[in-house]
Amino acid sequence: MASSVPVDEVVVVRTPEEFLAMPEDYREIAVRGMIVNTEGELSGADDYIQVFLPLAPNAEERQVCAERAVEEYDHYKIGKRILADIGVDTGYMEQQRLADRDLFTGHEFHTCTTWAERGIFSYIGEETAMVMISEFAQSSYKPWAEAVRTIILDEKVHIAHGARVCRNLARTEEGREELQQGLDRLWPGFNRIFGSSRSERSKLAVRFGLRQTTNGEARDIWRAKVTPRIENLGLKVPE
Repeated sequence: MASSVPVDEVVVVRTPEEFLAMPEDYREIAVRGMIVNTEGELSGADDYIQVFLPLAPNAEERQVCAERAVEEYDHYKIGKRILADIGVDTGYMEQQRLADRDLFTGHEFHTCTTWAERGIFSYIGEETAMVMISEFAQSSYKPWAEAVRTIILDEKVHIAHGARVCRNLARTEEGREELQQGLDRLWPGFNRIFGSSRSERSKLAVRFGLRQTTNGEARDIWRAKVTPRIENLGLKVPE
């Protein structure tokens, strides 16, 4: 896929009006990234309510799941607003069942059955979102970059909660076994979130300033971040 923007040009898009005046390939790649992230936020909220809350061992943990869901719904609404400003309606997502959303590839998460998997989801899995959102915060489309900066603060809390769940379980051999089983099952889904390492679209997204790294580079950053966490829990990084 060839770029419509000269190689030596730094792209900065400040308003929805400027966005709509950009070349089609820039708009297509930008919209795709925002839609995938926005769907992921809505599905993440539903995961916390529909999947994780019923697994919570006590009222305190149920409350935390509910609080995390509210934050994820807020994140979805941020994406919905930014997309609406450029004429893209995401309201259809709100009518879909959780299992019907297929842009953000992570159906393993919707079938979690243990509290250990819930911990792994946040401590290891939500770091995938942190890697990508941190890139979006530097996006050449400035309304999107500014909007997602508030999401980063919430995601840090989500990851910290997952860390607490995992560390508590890792105190016993039985808990570590549950964590390893959860990690092994969810690991392929975490890797798929980044997409193909051969993607030309991700290279062009970097060229347009919509991202800072390609799919493969982002995956490598994530693995470098989560590998020490996994090992510190006494677990093995899946192949």
